[in-house]
Amino acid sequence: MTHFTERNLRQTAVYWSAPINDGYGGFSWEEPVEIDCRWEYSTKVVVTPMGEEKVTAAEVQVSQDLDENGMLLLGVLDDLDSNEINDPADAGAKPILRFDKIPTLDGLNFYRKAYL
Repeated sequence: MTHFTERNLRQTAVYWSAPINDGYGGFSWEEPVEIDCRWEYSTKVVVTPMGEEKVTAAEVQVSQDLDENGMLLLGVLDDLDSNEINDPADAGAKPILRFDKIPTLDGLNFYRKAYL
């Protein structure tokens, strides 16, 4: 049975994990994947792991751990062309400024939220 933290994730987002140093002074992205989510457009001030205050554009509930500095886009992979798949900024994806993972009261599951 699906836990309540995942039951209402009825939207789909495209996720790129954090970029990887390519060894030549640049960065490359791994292949993006589709994930279930609940995307909520909202403005909030969050503190990043570097201690900076940033204003968010969205809060996204997800069922898996995500990388800070990764990218998210509301939609599906079939909507993207090859340039957009290789470059999330071209696709309009937003960077993950902060990721929170909070255990449920029974400690068996987690509530996960990304701030974009």
